[in-house]
Amino acid sequence: MSISEFPENMKAIEIIKDGDKPALVLGEVAVPDYGADDVLVRVAASGVNRPDLMQVAGMYPPPPGASDIPGLELSGEVVALGANVTRWKIGDKVCALVTGGGYAQYAAVPAVQCLPVPSGMSMTAAAGVPETFFTVWHNIFDKAKLKAGETFLVHGGTSGIGTTAIQLAKAFGARVIATAGSDEKCQACRDLGADIAINYKTQDFVEEVKSATDGKGADVILDMVAGDYVSRNFKAAAFEARILIIAFLRGPKAETNFTPLLLKRLTLMGSTLRAQPVANKAAIADALREKVWPLLESGKVAPVIYKTVALEQASEAHAILKGGAHIGKVILEVD
Repeated sequence: MSISEFPENMKAIEIIKDGDKPALVLGEVAVPDYGADDVLVRVAASGVNRPDLMQVAGMYPPPPGASDIPGLELSGEVVALGANVTRWKIGDKVCALVTGGGYAQYAAVPAVQCLPVPSGMSMTAAAGVPETFFTVWHNIFDKAKLKAGETFLVHGGTSGIGTTAIQLAKAFGARVIATAGSDEKCQACRDLGADIAINYKTQDFVEEVKSATDGKGADVILDMVAGDYVSRNFKAAAFEARILIIAFLRGPKAETNFTPLLLKRLTLMGSTLRAQPVANKAAIADALREKVWPLLESGKVAPVIYKTVALEQASEAHAILKGGAHIGKVILEVD
């Protein structure tokens, strides 16, 4: 085991009950233990994601054994190595997907879930990469098998997931359609590479997708909305399309007619990333390093950073996501 200097205790954001409402409070806790297959990272920055908001609300508890500190992605410097770790060395700059613990000065991370900070990228920007890039790659390339020349529809085009999905789908040769909630956000989608952007508040995305595809529909749909979007996605889908639901901003329940699912031979899939085995996440990390890291290092794709706030302002960061005006990621600067 190789170790550099670090303290016994650290600052971290804790979820504290304030009457009936949970609050995010900067406290002091022990630096986490790390296992033989882990690295200990001194955190520079941590990305803020909607699952963090759900955890604070009590709707998305961490998996057994995971840290109860929020934060699913981070960037930082390796300061200690588990006995079995050979891929990394002390001082390496990494970004990583974690099951929790990102809102803190130190985090224990499975070594295989770390990736090098892309050359030329700041630590702040790198903290906004893992959660969205792991999620998008796993869903639209691993599960849906999006191919060049296919039409890809993503809802919530200016979210962290959406901005990443637009760029990656376009980089790999798909035709991209995005939905967003304002003309400004639609323009942001187009600036990122979307061929068509649909303002869902003033346009019917089903009709617009049909019109843009000469009636065929989208081959792959990435949906973070659910609710009444489930049946509308069926209508907007092409024959043998793949539909992925990864969140449910309009609720986890829907009443729908499944006839199109059968007649169009659709594939409806769902996934979460947090509770998946380390081996699955390692496979995604390896694919990203091979296929996507060259795009990040060349600047062809990049995380979109909306705002950076200090660790102790985690509540403000969560309020920004709740407000919905952001375009891209909100980042907590830790170090």
